[in-house]
Amino acid sequence: MVRVDVFRWAGQWGPFKVKIPCGECTLTRDIIKDVMENELKGVPITLTEKDWLSFWWLPLRRGGWHAPIVMVNDKVISQGRALNRGIFTEAVVSAYAKQKSISGSHLFGKSNCKHCQRAKDYLYKKGVDFIYHDVVREPQALYEMLCRVKPLIGPKTPVTVPQIWLNGEYVGGADQLIGYPGL
Repeated sequence: MVRVDVFRWAGQWGPFKVKIPCGECTLTRDIIKDVMENELKGVPITLTEKDWLSFWWLPLRRGGWHAPIVMVNDKVISQGRALNRGIFTEAVVSAYAKQKSISGSHLFGKSNCKHCQRAKDYLYKKGVDFIYHDVVREPQALYEMLCRVKPLIGPKTPVTVPQIWLNGEYVGGADQLIGYPGL
């Protein structure tokens, strides 16, 4: 379960009281709800909204001081402006992928990639059941691939496609798949 906390410009602190959240706070909330229904469909998320003036110390401990503040698993990912949906999607998918290891066989690729097609053809020929993820059309697949591959290949190595896992074990690209033992 990924925890998302949103602190909006509203609430009460001493005699100071704000009843109506700012426009960017409302826009941030709408973006979060839309992303959860679309790009993050199937990812378990707990969403809480709090008034910043009433709970200012909670995000402040993590470096959040300017509403709207969006935190994913206690990490501030956005503050002081309307939320960028790509940043939010990436943060949630990364947090979820860290909680759940990959199982089964998966090929992350894109439709116009000859190496991806070569890898798919090879897996079909060998009778391997796998799930294909198009990283161009599916933002969740892109961010999952990136957060799973980067720790394996290093932060400075560029990520290419395809990226392949067989029975939960990382294989690599199409060239590594062809020489993979047991196929």
